[in-house]
Amino acid sequence: MFSRGQLIFAGLFLVCFIIAAIVMYRRDAALHNKMYKGSYRVLIVFLLFVAALFAIKYYLKH
Repeated sequence: MFSRGQLIFAGLFLVCFIIAAIVMYRRDAALHNKMYKGSYRVLIVFLLFVAALFAIKYYLKH
């Protein structure tokens, strides 16, 4: 399916990508806390909206 070289490249790329993402997140963590304070409320409302859509779909189907 994949050659050995492709698998090695994919593994190295994945490891490097994860390390870079962690480093960048830690570097920007203080800024995120300051700029996006209270953003969890938006996430909760969005999840409630999606749950309501599924409930409506289930209710109308039965």
